[in-house]
Amino acid sequence: MSFAPVLGIDITSVSDTAEFRPGQHGAIIGSPTKLFKYVQYDTGAGSIAAVSGQACYYYLLTGYENSVVTSDLSDSNGGSGKELGAGILNSAPTDGQFCWIQIKGPATMSIALTAGDDGDALSPTGSSDGTLDEKTGVSLVPKHTCAYALDFSEKKIMCEFPF
Repeated sequence: MSFAPVLGIDITSVSDTAEFRPGQHGAIIGSPTKLFKYVQYDTGAGSIAAVSGQACYYYLLTGYENSVVTSDLSDSNGGSGKELGAGILNSAPTDGQFCWIQIKGPATMSIALTAGDDGDALSPTGSSDGTLDEKTGVSLVPKHTCAYALDFSEKKIMCEFPF
């Protein structure tokens, strides 16, 4: 995959209108192991507020292609085992605002992981709003891996969310 990320972004900025192309990738100068994606936030049917440091998921079935995310797990990609993790919020956008989410590299979440241990693969399926759960069992497909627990008790993960 070839892309040219925007360098020197402010990952905590939010705006009412798109300042970058939704879906655009970005990086912080001096942090070569972290990659971010520009998205629009939707509070979803449950009106779930965004919280910096929490996980977000692609909104409904078109969320990935339209770069729209939510923290409302029940609205993710059709729900019921089909949830698709989008990234980790770096700000707290309100409904309809644009922001950056982290999709690659090490991150510390502001909420505990639902279950698991150091080294476990993580997925939104089985978790609750804003967090991730361990991915266990071979029968849990289509449960996708979107991160790995680096230090479970310290909420440190390695992001591997889809581009």
